[in-house]
Amino acid sequence: MLGLVTRRFAATRRTLSRATVLPFLVRVAIAVCGLVAMSVAWPFALFGSQYFVPLAAVALYPAFAPRGRAATFAALTVIGGWLVDTTFDDTPVTLWRVLTIAAALYLGHSLTALAAVLPYDSVVNLDVVGRWIVRALGVILISAALTVFALGLTAELAGGPFLAATVVGLAGAAGATLLIARLVRRP
Repeated sequence: MLGLVTRRFAATRRTLSRATVLPFLVRVAIAVCGLVAMSVAWPFALFGSQYFVPLAAVALYPAFAPRGRAATFAALTVIGGWLVDTTFDDTPVTLWRVLTIAAALYLGHSLTALAAVLPYDSVVNLDVVGRWIVRALGVILISAALTVFALGLTAELAGGPFLAATVVGLAGAAGATLLIARLVRRP
C-alpha cells in the first residue's frame, strides 16, 4: 500500500514539474467554474461549513481528471444542489443565479473538453485557448440574451398560447433527439 502511495506521489510530482502554463491555467479555470457553480447552486448556509468540503472536492475533481465522467458528476451535483435549494428550502428562483449557474457549468464543461485533449506538458499557442474561450463566452452571452427575451415573452403570452408553444417546443426537441439517435445508429 505504501509503495502505491509513493508511486502516485512521484507521478504527481513529475507531472507538475513538466506542466506548462496554458494547460495548467485551463485546469485552474475549470476549478474556478466548478466552485462558482457549486457555491451558487447549493444553499448559502453550506458555503462556510464543513459540508461544503465534499462539494468543493466534487467541483475540483474535473480539473484533475478531465477525461472521465467527473464533469458530468459535478454538473449533476450542481443541479441537485439547485433543486434542493429551490424545492426544499423554498429559495426564490432568481435570474442572476440561473444565469450564473448555467454560464459556469457551460464554461467549465467546455474547458473540460479542451483539457481532455490538452496534455499537461504541451506547448500551446495562446490563440488556441483564447479562441476557445471567446467562442464559449459568445455562446453564453447569446444564451443569456435569449433567456431574458424568452422570460419577457412569458409574461406577454401567459395562458393558452404559452402552453401550445411549450408543447410544440418539447415535441421539436424530442423529434430532434430521435433524429440524431437514428442518424448515429445508421451504418
